[in-house]
Formats: sequence, structure tokens, C-alpha cells
Amino acid sequence: MFSGIVEEAATVTAVDKEKGNVHLTLKCSFTDELKIDQSISHNGVCLTVVKKEGDVYTVTAISETLEKSNLGLLKSGDKVNLERSMPMNGRLDGHIVQGHVDQTAKCVEVKEADGSWYFTFQYDVDKEKAGQGYMTVEKGSVTVNGVSLTVVNSKDDRFSVAIIPYTYEFTNFHQIKEGTVVNLEFDIIGKYISRLLHFRE
Repeated sequence: MFSGIVEEAATVTAVDKEKGNVHLTLKCSFTDELKIDQSISHNGVCLTVVKKEGDVYTVTAISETLEKSNLGLLKSGDKVNLERSMPMNGRLDGHIVQGHVDQTAKCVEVKEADGSWYFTFQYDVDKEKAGQGYMTVEKGSVTVNGVSLTVVNSKDDRFSVAIIPYTYEFTNFHQIKEGTVVNLEFDIIGKYISRLLHFRE
């Protein structure tokens, strides 16, 4: 489990395709602290460390993960938001994040607002899944590329988030522009509530 508080934006150093899988090698400041089989959130996707060598490590994304996320679009030099799993005695500074990306969205607008930024994202809507909580609500939580954020201006197929300078600089939000594809994980609590209401009908 994660909290959506990004530790670092790591750099992709290699992308190797093998059949339907993609092996991603990344460089970050805490590689020496990682262990094989450890789970780490990469742009919101929970992946397992399979190899370590020097200051880089490797994870593998399978075809299903590649279909539902933006990991298949990564190339060498790209920045990836990292978060190690949350310790049981830690503070929940963001919100409950599973590391299970629901779908992707596309950035349709970036607006600077006197030192901060508003990013607007549009996503494909499935009415059945929306009824199960796969949607945003005003002032609710959403995870974008692994970052826990508060929704503003929630619409049927789009929403906006406000990004402070720290988040802009220390995550890969500074690389997001119009047309950039991002990963979304909708709020798990909203999914459970929607599911329970469905069974009470």
C-alpha cells in the first residue's frame, strides 16, 4: 500500500522489450536501500524489483500493466515518480493508494496561476465502471502518476488538479504538457462505497 507521496522522480536508463513484457531500468538516490522482491510504485504502478546493479535497478511490466498504464510509453531519460510502500507505523500524508492503475488520461490543458499550476486531464468514461466508483468527485482524492492530489472542477470525463511549486519540481509534473498520457488510480474508498450501494439497490 502507498500514500501517493512521491519520494523521488527517477531517471529511466534503459527500456528492454521481451515478448509482451518490458524491463525498465532506473537510477535513483536510494537504489542501495532496495531489495530484490521489494514493491515500489512507478508512476502509480506497483512493480517488483527484479535486479540491482550499482546505482540502478530493474523492474518488469507485463502486458496487462502496459495496456492500462503509460509505462509502455517510457523511454531512456524520462522521469518516473517513485514511492516505496508505506510502513505500518507511518503517517498517511496523502490517501490510501493501492498501486493498481485503473486507466490512463490525457493532459488537455496546463495553466500557470501566479506560481502554481492547474493541470486538466481527460479520460475515457465507461458508465458501468463509473457507477462502481471509477470517477472523480469535487474535492475528492485521485492519484495521477502516483501523486496523491485533490480534485477540482470535476466533470464527467475530466478533472483538474492544482500543483504547488514543490510538487512541480520534485515529481515528473514538470514534464507533463498538453497531450501527455498519465496514469490514474481512482479513490478505493469511493469504489467500495459505490459497490455496496449497488448491492443495496
